[in-house]
Amino acid sequence: MLTIGQLAKEADVPISTVRYYEGRGLLRPDGRTASSYRLFGPKTLHQLRFIRAAQSSGFTLEDIARLLELRAGEADPCGEVRELILTRLESIEEELSRLRHVRGVLKETVAWCDKPRAKGCCEAVSRLDKEAANPKSARGAKGARGKARGKGK
Repeated sequence: MLTIGQLAKEADVPISTVRYYEGRGLLRPDGRTASSYRLFGPKTLHQLRFIRAAQSSGFTLEDIARLLELRAGEADPCGEVRELILTRLESIEEELSRLRHVRGVLKETVAWCDKPRAKGCCEAVSRLDKEAANPKSARGAKGARGKARGKGK
C-alpha cells in the first residue's frame, strides 16, 4: 500500500492532483493507517494513470468520471465511449475554429504594430480601446469563449 505522497511520486503528479481527484470522486483511498493516513493500492495507481492518460487524450474530468463508471461496469461500453469521443471531437473542432479566429486577430494586430506611427502612439492599443468602447463590434471572441466554457472544460 502507498501513502498519498508515494502514490503521487509513482504516478509523477503533485500530491495536490491526487487530492483534487479525490475531491472530484475520481479516486478513493483503499484504506487508512492507524493514524488515519490514506493508503492506496496498485489498482488506484493504475486508475490515477488512466485518468492522466484520458486527460492527455482530451477528455474532461466529467468524461473521465463516466469512462471510469463504464470501465467498472459489466456491459460493453463501446457505444457510450464512442459518443463521449464524438462529443469531445465536436468540442475540439469548435475550439480550433475559435483559435483560428484568434490567430487571425493577432496577426492583424501585430500588423498594426509594423505600420509607421506617431511617437507614443500604439495603433494596436488604440484599436483595442475603440473596440472596448463599442463591445457589440468586438470580433465575437467573447461569445466563442463563453460557448466553449459551457461545454464542461
